[in-house]
Amino acid sequence: MTYLEIVNGVLRRLREDSVSSWNQNTYSTMVGDFVNDAKHQVEGAWDWSQNRSIITVNTVASTQGYTLTGFGQNGKIISAYNDTQNNEIHRVDQHYMDHQNYTAQTTSGEPRFYCFRGEDSSDDSKVELWPIPDAVYSLKFNCVIDQDDLAADGTVLQIPWRPVLLLAVAMLAEEKGETGGATSARYFEMADKALADAIQMDAAKHSGETIWYQI
Repeated sequence: MTYLEIVNGVLRRLREDSVSSWNQNTYSTMVGDFVNDAKHQVEGAWDWSQNRSIITVNTVASTQGYTLTGFGQNGKIISAYNDTQNNEIHRVDQHYMDHQNYTAQTTSGEPRFYCFRGEDSSDDSKVELWPIPDAVYSLKFNCVIDQDDLAADGTVLQIPWRPVLLLAVAMLAEEKGETGGATSARYFEMADKALADAIQMDAAKHSGETIWYQI
């Protein structure tokens, strides 16, 4: 469903006139803002299949830090692998990395660990590797990256649209004070149910992530 379709879906449920562009008037613009607020909340509730992607980092000998281009500030790494050596790379905290950098003997070789280390000028997160790469390795980071804020009428929402639409209605009904029908509390209940159903459907594609097992 497109941004404009969601905005109009919200407007109709609030007994308002549909618009031909999401920012056609002051009220529809506010609806558009609430849709993006709802989108962020729904995105944060689960690692949606639609937001999963692989970021490839090709190392350079003697270079320790790398930018995860497109990762943004709120991305999440599910797993990381050295595709060149067919090995998994494990995340460590900055304390471990600082210990390796400042107290251990400098080591170069195949990267086996990474930690987050700041952001670049584009607000993309950066990672630091250990050991420091001694050659070119192709590293694969399996990530969950939220879709950018919806800003154009025709932009299609990646994640399930129903919980986003219903949550936006609930938030706007609360702000408005009345909807001529269902209360904001009822719409929040409907949004929660829609979100739970959507997570259940998507979680079935990644059942191993919801079950703990010992390796």
